[in-house]
Amino acid sequence: MSSLTIQLLNVIGVVGQFYVVLLVVYVLMSWFPMNGAFYDVYRVIGSLCEPYIALFRRFIPPMGGIDFSPWAAILVVQFVIVPVLRYLVITVVR
Repeated sequence: MSSLTIQLLNVIGVVGQFYVVLLVVYVLMSWFPMNGAFYDVYRVIGSLCEPYIALFRRFIPPMGGIDFSPWAAILVVQFVIVPVLRYLVITVVR
């Protein structure tokens, strides 16, 4: 594998993990009351995460007042999107 391929694979992995961290931070922040600067941060993170999580909310309704759709979104990023993108990079570069 060339160094470009390795760098692309690393970038895909880092971006995927960063998005997972954003999703976790968004979920954790939603448990606490927001005001001031924290509310602004929450809105920015929400604008990045909410459209993706909304895809899962259509199929996974809240159960017992707990919304499991963010966790499904995290699993899909880690076990579907990132591996597929890595596979595509390896396939295209060959």
